Amino acid sequence: MIKYIRSRIAWKLFFSYLSAALIGLLVLTLAADLLVPAIFSRHMGVQVGGMMGGMMGDIYSSFRVIFAQALLLGLLSASIIVMVVSVLLSRRIVAPMRKLTQVSQRIAQGHYHERVALPADIQIQDLDEVGQLAISFNHMADGLEKNEAMRSQLIGDVSHELRTPLSAIKGSMEALIDGILPPEPATFQQIYREADRLQRLVEDLQEVSRVEAGAYKLHEKPISIDVIISTVVARLRREFDQKQVHIDVQYADNLPVIQADEDRLGQVVLNLLGNALQFTERGGRVQVSVAEKDHSIVTSISDNGIGIPESELEHIFTRFYRVDKSRSRSRGGSGIGLTIALHLVEAHGGRIWASSEGAGKGSAFTFILPVKVQEREGLR
Repeated sequence: MIKYIRSRIAWKLFFSYLSAALIGLLVLTLAADLLVPAIFSRHMGVQVGGMMGGMMGDIYSSFRVIFAQALLLGLLSASIIVMVVSVLLSRRIVAPMRKLTQVSQRIAQGHYHERVALPADIQIQDLDEVGQLAISFNHMADGLEKNEAMRSQLIGDVSHELRTPLSAIKGSMEALIDGILPPEPATFQQIYREADRLQRLVEDLQEVSRVEAGAYKLHEKPISIDVIISTVVARLRREFDQKQVHIDVQYADNLPVIQADEDRLGQVVLNLLGNALQFTERGGRVQVSVAEKDHSIVTSISDNGIGIPESELEHIFTRFYRVDKSRSRSRGGSGIGLTIALHLVEAHGGRIWASSEGAGKGSAFTFILPVKVQEREGLR
């Protein structure tokens, strides 16, 4: 079918060029036939008429025959040249389209690294429409290859994350069946904790899939960021006290309210504070600061914990990514919280980033949200 389509395109191009050329030749023939009497009269000094006879009539007849023969030979030569040029031009246009078809077939078969070759010494603005199409096709192929790589990585990450709690549950159950582990509350509590970890992981995966796909609706309303932060801090206060990590919260004066989804933004703050608590050693310190700058609310959550190497900062918001690869999920989290925070902040029209002076020197996560409502409306 594809070969048939390519053939039809080539023939259409060929006949379009040939038709244009033949129309031009036909117009030339008619124009020459109409102009011959006038040209003969001007050069011979006689008036060409229907009753012209004698030697001048013979000369005119011979002139028309010679002119017609010359015109016919010219038309035949031009027709041959037009046909050859039409074939060459149609092939030149169809060839890159055929290459596009071949590469698209390769990509459809799973070879996502395939690309349409482009001249290395030519500027993009100098390419014709077919060249621009090839560039767009290569961009599309880049996106497909990236999505496929992300899909493969996600499958591998999910498999790895699920394997740990499943192996623990299976091992404990086998030990119970074999009588190695005693059937006592402590054993069942251990199995329950692993099952609970598995359930939390599944919930995290569902959440990250929703936020990455944008399959949720923000219920925005005017609210002050300090209300959200205070609620989350109160929720985590017991965990901070148990780990003996001091938390200090500082708000700038007269903070304006913002348009935000309270639950979703609270989830961002919860993930960031939980992350800071997780990676700050006992006796450490976490500081939260909120200020207004350039019609935006700037919130920073910093700690003096394990820190982040500079080479790891660009990957910190990648799902399942952990700075400390030796940590298990029970100690290091699922590696999904920061990914969720990234997408939720961006859904609010803001941006988020991480900074650190290096390993062992703490880290800071900062996010900016635009101020869409200027009046505070007494929400503090």
